[in-house]
Order: sequence, then C-alpha cells, then structure tokens
Amino acid sequence: MLTIYNTLSKTKEVFKPLEGNKVRMYVCGMTVYDFCHLGHGRSMVAFDLVTRWLRYSGYDLTYVRNITDIDDKIINRANENGESFDALTARMIDAMHEDERRLNILPPDQEPRATDHIAGMHAMIQTLIDKGYAYAPGNGDVYYRVGKFVGYGKLSRKKIEDLRIGARIEVDEAKQDPLDFVLWKGVKPGEPSWESPWGPGRPGWHIECSVMSTCCLGESFDIHGGGNDLEFPHHENEIAQSEAATGKQYANSWMHCGMIRINGEKMSKSLNNFFTIRDVLDKYHPEVVRYLLVSSHYRSSINYSEDSLRESKGALERFYHALRGLPRVAAKGGEEYVERFTAAMNDDFGTPEACAVLFDLVREINRLRESHPQAAAGLAGRLRELGDLLGVLQLDADDFLRAGAEGKVDAAEVEALIQARLQARADKNWAESDRIRDQLTAMGVVLEDGKGGTTWRLAD
Repeated sequence: MLTIYNTLSKTKEVFKPLEGNKVRMYVCGMTVYDFCHLGHGRSMVAFDLVTRWLRYSGYDLTYVRNITDIDDKIINRANENGESFDALTARMIDAMHEDERRLNILPPDQEPRATDHIAGMHAMIQTLIDKGYAYAPGNGDVYYRVGKFVGYGKLSRKKIEDLRIGARIEVDEAKQDPLDFVLWKGVKPGEPSWESPWGPGRPGWHIECSVMSTCCLGESFDIHGGGNDLEFPHHENEIAQSEAATGKQYANSWMHCGMIRINGEKMSKSLNNFFTIRDVLDKYHPEVVRYLLVSSHYRSSINYSEDSLRESKGALERFYHALRGLPRVAAKGGEEYVERFTAAMNDDFGTPEACAVLFDLVREINRLRESHPQAAAGLAGRLRELGDLLGVLQLDADDFLRAGAEGKVDAAEVEALIQARLQARADKNWAESDRIRDQLTAMGVVLEDGKGGTTWRLAD
C-alpha cells in the first residue's frame, strides 16, 4: 500500500488514483536559459524515482514535465548573447536532455513547451475574466484577482491578510491589489510577443503550467510535483487559476522535493552558488552523482560537498565489489530483501531505508560468494534488480571500478604486469611477484586476488 506525503494536507495519505489504475503526474520542469545546475538535477532524479516506482508497482503512469521556454530570464540572456530567444532555448533544451541521459533519467511521456500553448492560455485567461477572477486594465496586461479566490493560501498555509503586509504596487503596474499577479504581459520594446485579445504580449509564468497540465492530463489529475521552492507563489497561483477556471480540484496530491544546499543556503543561480550538472560530472562518475541524489529522502535537503560525493562513491564501490566476478543471472532468492525494499519505497518513497536494504543484501552476497557461488549470483541479480529501481547498479562492475583510469594508467600495461605477476607466483618467485605489486601500487593500481583470478581498480 503506497503512501505519499501530500503537501496540500500536510500528511501522508494512502495513494489512490482518481481513475482506476491510471496515474497522471505533472512536474514543473526547467526554465531553459542556462545549463541545468545540480538543484535541477535533484528534482529530475526525484521524480524519475517516483516514475520508476509507480510503474514497477503496476500503475499505468502518464508523466508530463513541462519546459518554460519564454520568460524574463530567457529574454535577458538571449539579448546578452545577441541571439534569438528560440535559438537559446533550443541549445539549452539539448544540453538538458544530455544531462538527463548521463544521470540515467528516463524521459517524461510528454514534454510540452510554453510557446506551443499560447492559444490555450488565451482561452483560460478569458474564462477567468468572464468569471470575474481576472481583469484587463487596458494597458495590455491581464491580472488575476487573488482576493476573489476563497481558497488562496491552502497549499502554503499563507493568509492573504499576512501577505498584504508590506506588499506594494510597482509604478509601472496597474493592479487593483498588491497581491494580484500577472496572467498576460503587454509587449515591451525588443521583446518577443504573440497577438492576444488584449494586445500583443507574452504569458505570465504561472498561467503556463495551469494550461499545459490541464491540456495534457485533464482538469483534475493525480500528482503535481516540483521543488519545494515552487510551493509559493507558483503552485499556489496555479491552484487559484486552475480551480477558478474549471470549478474542480486541480491536483489530488502535491509532492515537493528538497533543495541542494551549500553552506546552509539553497543552491541557485540568483545566489551564484551553483554547480552545473556538467561541472559535477566532469569530476565524478554520473552514477556517483545519481546515488548522492537518491540516497537521501526526496523531501529532505542535501548538503553538497566533496565529502558527500566521496561517500556516495564509496557506497557504490561496495555494491560493485559485491557484484564483481559473479555471472549475470536472473534474480533468485532474497525475497525478504524485496519485501523490506518494497515496504521502504511504499512509505513515501523512503530511499534511505531502501538503500540500507541493499547494503544488507551486499553482506549476504559476500558471505555466500565463496561457499555458495550460485546462490550469491542469484542474489547479485536481485541487487541489480532493486538497484535499477533507483537507477543504479546496471554497469559492468569492472567498468565502474576502473572509471577514470583512462589517461591515468595504461590499461594494457596494467594487464601485462598482472600476467607477469601471475607467472612469477606460478614459478614461486615471490620476490618478483611482490616487486610487480609494488610497481602497480606506485601507479595507483589496487589488485584484488580471488578464485576468479586477479582484478584491478584505481586507488581512491
């Protein structure tokens, strides 16, 4: 029985799809004006994990994650670069997809782009005007009337009267209330624009997701997700727009993942304390980075540091050492580990507990590998099976353990020295065997002798 923490109710709830076995999930995606940083990677991996578990659990999932391809940041960056906004976003979307592939993130079923849904935004905005929830002051802008929506603040638990304290209207705005937010922005010189019933302009950020989600998944759907920094105002405004327009509950469950933090602060481009995904992947194996992101609970924050990445690498090395030398066979045995793993994941995607199960499974594999190699191989298959649900442990063990060796050592030279050492041992020339091992150690190579022969990896 799967339970999910619902930000709307602030409790864990037994998950029950709105329609039979079908699950419809929408997640706020990237604003593509720059390379994705590791905080974006955290959200991508968190909902990739949710996707994998829902499908493994037998649900018929439709996963939609949008792309914001028009906003102030995109326009400003394109102007700085001297290129069109669509040329910039095309480049950044390609880079995002490359980052996802390297982190073993499955693509969403649908990836709508804001600029492809302008007509739908016009229709929803007009509905809100007709119902009295929005107004066009005549300057090309359209605003949402926050005070009219009775449920405003129900997601974030913020009260309108508290929000009004200190709120003000900017000189160039025509709001009736400081809390009102823009649905459509009238055109400004040098900006891209689209024709609309209120004059040329472009959409506000919040209306984009309301339209793309309902277009792809219907007026009500099962799960809406994103980073917890989006809870207010973005997701609060989505609820206000969507429910005012349709008269129906927008999303049944709200899921928010925690942030990547550096020295106690959220990793973000605005604070200039971010590392792009590709920056981190230049230093660390993609699976090391992914394991760092999945080994913490999705709702918790992750403190980024070199130490945390080294710990992630060490954990994966333990897993791959257990897999090393065992044949790839179908998973067999270890049903109790599957039960424990399932219980952990069904408790709001409890990956720390699920990872602990994998470590217990590794200990059992290591205990059996010499005395019962077939049983150990079956459990190794089970380890890979469960690891796949976290998006890890699918590589060849030697390939992972030797990752980064290229450019540091000559693999052919290492293999030749290993063969020479094996011959020395066969000849009982222990001095020569020790000399070769010392030579390899000086090269940064660690040898491991076992029944299956001698294998090697780079020292940490």
